[in-house]
Amino acid sequence: MQENINKELEQDENHLIQIRKDKLKELQEQGKNPFEITKFETTNKAGEIKANYENFEQKDVTIAGRIIAKRIMGKASFCTIQDTDEKIQSYVSINDLGEESYKEFKTYDIGDIIGITGFVFKTRTEEISVHAKKVTLLSKSLRPLPEKFHGLKDVDLRYRQRYVDLIVNPEVKNTFILRSKIISTIRKILDEKGYLEVETPVLNTISGGANARPFITRHNALDLDMYLRIALELNLKRLIVGGFEKVYEIGRVFRNEGMDIRHNPEFTELELYAAYQDYHDMMDIVEEIFSRTSQEVLGTTKISYQGQNIDLAPGWKRISMIDSIKEVTGIDFNEIQTDEEAVKLAREKNIEIPDKTKETRGDVISLFFDEYVEETLIQPTFIYDYPVEISPLAKKSPKDARLTERFEAFICGREYGNAFSELNDPIDQYERFKKQVEAREAGDEEAGMMDEDFITALEYGLPPTGGLGIGVDRLIMLLTDSASIRDVLLFPTMKPLADH
Repeated sequence: MQENINKELEQDENHLIQIRKDKLKELQEQGKNPFEITKFETTNKAGEIKANYENFEQKDVTIAGRIIAKRIMGKASFCTIQDTDEKIQSYVSINDLGEESYKEFKTYDIGDIIGITGFVFKTRTEEISVHAKKVTLLSKSLRPLPEKFHGLKDVDLRYRQRYVDLIVNPEVKNTFILRSKIISTIRKILDEKGYLEVETPVLNTISGGANARPFITRHNALDLDMYLRIALELNLKRLIVGGFEKVYEIGRVFRNEGMDIRHNPEFTELELYAAYQDYHDMMDIVEEIFSRTSQEVLGTTKISYQGQNIDLAPGWKRISMIDSIKEVTGIDFNEIQTDEEAVKLAREKNIEIPDKTKETRGDVISLFFDEYVEETLIQPTFIYDYPVEISPLAKKSPKDARLTERFEAFICGREYGNAFSELNDPIDQYERFKKQVEAREAGDEEAGMMDEDFITALEYGLPPTGGLGIGVDRLIMLLTDSASIRDVLLFPTMKPLADH
């Protein structure tokens, strides 16, 4: 039944497409091919006119946009066009255009892109409009838009055909306008603080800087496999070694992992590094980035995300990972000193340990946190002092060598940022890389590789440094109240359809 309906819909669409192609052919035969127009000068945007009517009343303007509504009434008609930021109505009549041009206008379809020259006025119903003196067809839409009262509702199709989604669902465009403003605000904050924006390679001969499975590609000229970067970290820290004191990069990173509402194989990350700072300084800058960006883009630090009221103002809760577990479960890992005790407790609590290499006190602490604590962190919270086993690039805590000066920022049960007092001891770093290599050889595809050149860089001397990574897409999801990462990516990764 559904298959028959789909076939009928496809046949109807093919028929409508053919009608539009016939209209185009007729125009071309008359020497009026819209696709030969290379430029069209406009004077104003619809939003500008509607927001400042008193300055435009009875004045001539030239606007352009896509026809999204049309009403033919004999010798006079109304059409509505949509440009980059707003829609506006136009009154079109045979008296103003002439018989031939008006007849041609009546053949235009919803979706066609037109230019209109005329004067601004208000209709009897007080709607701001443009009284057309001339209408120019700038591009012929050969494919009909989704039915106007239903729009493009199929979520999968919306992501695949974002261009149609942006046309028929204006609120989607607003999300991406906000995305641009959010990223610009982050840059503004960091530039004001003296950070230098840099660019580092996407292709690397070694995968490192995070625990993640990389994408592998082939460099033909060099005859070697290369990895798309999974993090920005190692090259940015090389720049701190080289003498830059504050650097940052906002760029795409790639991880060959699962996909869900929070994960896309390619995503945007902010990483920054500051010499002579530590992870407490990084907590301060996270608070500032989140609160100032929210204030400047949304006008408030009090937001709602998926029904949860959140206050992003500075003063976020700060608690160690071990204390957070104790707070939720009553279990105090300060009283559990050995790997054997920790593994025994995990089995008693039915906490699954993925493999033998994870049977350590540090890994068990991390598993307990994931199981019991993470989902409870609704208001902005910094969880700090992570076990050394899960923090191969962070400096050990001077209070307890089993822990590191690392934190993650959590809001609504999700992680939004990860930061360290960076490890700058080349001998310690080499030993941790070796453990990563051992884990990789044991079958852990997410474990890092040995980066000899990074060790060499550290041997020249990396000053005490604070480092931070923020998932930009997740921050944008938060500030636009978007449930899925695909809602804030213009072109999310999609599996091709079978017939494509």
